[in-house]
Amino acid sequence: MNARTVTLPSHLELTINLSDEQFWQLCENNRDWNFERTASGELIIMAPTGRETDNRNIELSYQVQAWSHQNNLGTAFDSSTGFKLSNGANRSPDASWIRMER
Repeated sequence: MNARTVTLPSHLELTINLSDEQFWQLCENNRDWNFERTASGELIIMAPTGRETDNRNIELSYQVQAWSHQNNLGTAFDSSTGFKLSNGANRSPDASWIRMER
């Protein structure tokens, strides 16, 4: 497979209306990319983090996981987990925790 370089403008607006199923399929078919979607349907392609940010994120994830193990009331997730929010957005927070009842 030959690698290809695509030059994009510094601000690229992508207007596309995706159903939840289509958004999920886009994510599944492009696992090397990280996508989020705003409540208004704007597609966001997340850039990879740098060394310092990744170090902070892993520390944050570690702290949330350790706290979750101590209280045993829910489950912790890292930044690769996507959540469908009540406003319709699909987001992947740096770290998250959800109570078992949810």
